[in-house]
Amino acid sequence: MGRSRQVLGVLIGVGAVLCASCSTTLQGNAVSVFSDPFSVAGMPATDGPTGLRPNAEGPSRTVEGTDGGDIDNLAASAVSDIEQYWESAFPETFDEGFSPVKELISWDAGGFDGTFCGDSTFGLINAAYCYPDRTIGWDRGELLPGLRRAHGDIGVAMVLAHEYGHAVSRAAKLTTNGTPTLVAEQQADCLAGAYMRWVAEDKSPRFSLSTGDGLNNVLAGVISFRDPLMQQGDPEAGVDEHGSAFERISAFQFGFTDGPAACAGIDMREIGQRRGDLPVLLPEDQSGELAIDESSVRSIVDAMGILFSPKAPPALIFDAAAAETCADARPSPPASYCPATNTIVVDLPALTALGAQDAEGGLASGDNVAYSVLVSRYMQAIQQERGGVALDNAEAALRTACLTGVATVKMSKQVTTPDGATIALTAGDVDEAVSGLLTNGLAASDVNGESVPSGFSRIDAFRVGVLGDADRCFARFR
Repeated sequence: MGRSRQVLGVLIGVGAVLCASCSTTLQGNAVSVFSDPFSVAGMPATDGPTGLRPNAEGPSRTVEGTDGGDIDNLAASAVSDIEQYWESAFPETFDEGFSPVKELISWDAGGFDGTFCGDSTFGLINAAYCYPDRTIGWDRGELLPGLRRAHGDIGVAMVLAHEYGHAVSRAAKLTTNGTPTLVAEQQADCLAGAYMRWVAEDKSPRFSLSTGDGLNNVLAGVISFRDPLMQQGDPEAGVDEHGSAFERISAFQFGFTDGPAACAGIDMREIGQRRGDLPVLLPEDQSGELAIDESSVRSIVDAMGILFSPKAPPALIFDAAAAETCADARPSPPASYCPATNTIVVDLPALTALGAQDAEGGLASGDNVAYSVLVSRYMQAIQQERGGVALDNAEAALRTACLTGVATVKMSKQVTTPDGATIALTAGDVDEAVSGLLTNGLAASDVNGESVPSGFSRIDAFRVGVLGDADRCFARFR
């Protein structure tokens, strides 16, 4: 998102920051026959063991160049498991036999004596599928240990499932040498999602994956491999494009929810429809960040009023203590909505902290982690005015996420507010909102700040809004 004063013509972006465990989890029974908020793609949303099983089957594949260490054993176990899935899933989906990759190759990027796909592995901190050789390789020195520290054993399995997805898509003739990188990468994300569903269904003899925190951690890994933000005019823009966090998580969710057959539908046309008018590049010399202050908060709220035209726009106050006096909702800082008074209460220091940038984090951070929460409170006011729906249950939480997605897309075109400012979505904002949905869930919470346990479900509801409209949100989450 960005804001500028028309007189100056300056466009400033909006981003977001991350906060762990800011919302609480709703308890109870779901009421919608269309979308169970306590499930993940039809599976119960539960926490439990995630990672390599204590008594896991050993790897069925050997590794060339291995040092015989724990990391290579984990990687070989992951590839063996992935191949066990595709041994049945590939013929069932693509109606032909499955052929495993030829070799698994390990190297230490700090060494000088390795080769992969015809090139030296010195400094190659990566995992990849080599199309000419039909081999999969990985850096055991830095990449896989880092993934394991950040996301556990399942993070290593996820990356290798993605790389194996390239082999599967080529074998199934979903991709060719001429396929755009963007398509090939998101098909691989999708095929990795299909494998992860098999693990989550407790069918893997080597790995387990809970649909609560475990799957949330996998999604965090997907976000961390998003494309870096670039500016218009950057010579690297559009080169070797893999996709935003929103796009890559969407592709993963397609495979997890609908299986590998859904991955065949990912092409440039489908990606273009999913991307719509969402910005991909930042304006030149702009950061995409908007200062979080009283003026900017008022501008965002004014923009919501213009875009949604409620008959009774909610009042905005900056006295955080006022949220404690609401008769029919508990505070949900840094932004709370009180239905009884139709008021949005903003704790500005807390909102600013939520929107701070984290240069070290793998997730997208910046001001739209914060502003998406503010927008979600306005969306609760929209639900209140429409009437006929509860605001304090799991359905309300996901409906709020969905409507926040609708509002986010509406801001892809500049909105001029009464004070002469313009508000507009900028590249990276959607990824920041997605990161916030995963880590704190506040933009997918009800009026009491309570959300559903699954980050997958929160992001899925947001995506429904991004790709749909308000009526779709009310119909889906009733």
